[in-house]
Amino acid sequence: MNAGTLFSTSTNEKAIKHGKGLAAMTSYRRIRLGQRGSFLDRCLAEGWAGLDYGLHLDLAGQFPSSWREFNSRFIPQWLELHPGKNRRSAGLACALLWVFGHELKVGDVLLAPDEAGDLHIGRVSGPYSYHPGDILPHRRPVDWMGKTIPLAEQEPDLRASIRGALSLVDVSPYQGFIQGYLSGRGSSTPETHQHTFVFEKHLEDFLERNWASTPLGLKYELFSDEDSSSRQFPTDTGPIDLLAISKDGTEYLVVELKRARASDAAVGQILRYMAYVKEQIAEPHQTVSGAIIALEDDLRLRRALQATTGITFFQYVVSFDLIQPEPQ
Repeated sequence: MNAGTLFSTSTNEKAIKHGKGLAAMTSYRRIRLGQRGSFLDRCLAEGWAGLDYGLHLDLAGQFPSSWREFNSRFIPQWLELHPGKNRRSAGLACALLWVFGHELKVGDVLLAPDEAGDLHIGRVSGPYSYHPGDILPHRRPVDWMGKTIPLAEQEPDLRASIRGALSLVDVSPYQGFIQGYLSGRGSSTPETHQHTFVFEKHLEDFLERNWASTPLGLKYELFSDEDSSSRQFPTDTGPIDLLAISKDGTEYLVVELKRARASDAAVGQILRYMAYVKEQIAEPHQTVSGAIIALEDDLRLRRALQATTGITFFQYVVSFDLIQPEPQ
């Protein structure tokens, strides 16, 4: 395992510086039902959830066990329907439709944000169906529970993970927090660290603004293309916090940010993102590596990284300075 201090912050800017009774394998996913939840009320009233993604075909009976097989068949059709779009966008759309139609099981939990950001909780209750000529034509029946997680009570990390552009995002890492609401326990006040960023978003903001002044900025530059920016870069299992590419174009870097302590769960998360970049974005001559940036690590993370290649841990350091200006 490689480790090192990445940067420090200073106030003077001079230093650069997850339901009760559900099976253990239940998955939890945030689903956006229209722009800013514009179709949420209809979905709640009629008992379903749906996606569009521009593939206007009945997919019932056409979901193989592998998303790669599904993508191989339907990416060409998606590209025909969307001339000018790239294969990465097609792959992402098709993969998420496969997840929604096939991988999402009866009993899995969906969380749908409304315009205010409150999450409405429901449970998938039936199989895929197609509704041509209507909004969100790819649908699953959902038993909406009448329970919500208010925006103000959401864990900061959960809130950050669901703000991306994708319509379907895996939020299973927060199942303990979500189960608290399903069981009626509510939530506890999220733990904060005395010397850390309050939200991961703040760490993300700072790192993006000061990228060139960090050690990573010496070798990599932040990546963007016609559809996405480097920040919250969309994948079929959630957004990458930051995506960078080496200045010689030979290596992608997936960056996972944790505002406080990082544990071994971060390794599985970043490996999923690295596999996506390797399969869907990188050219044959390009490699993919990862960086986990956090205030602290723990023994579980160190053990996991000892058996993993291509991932480096960086610690960030927050400092506070008072400087008395020189007399005029």
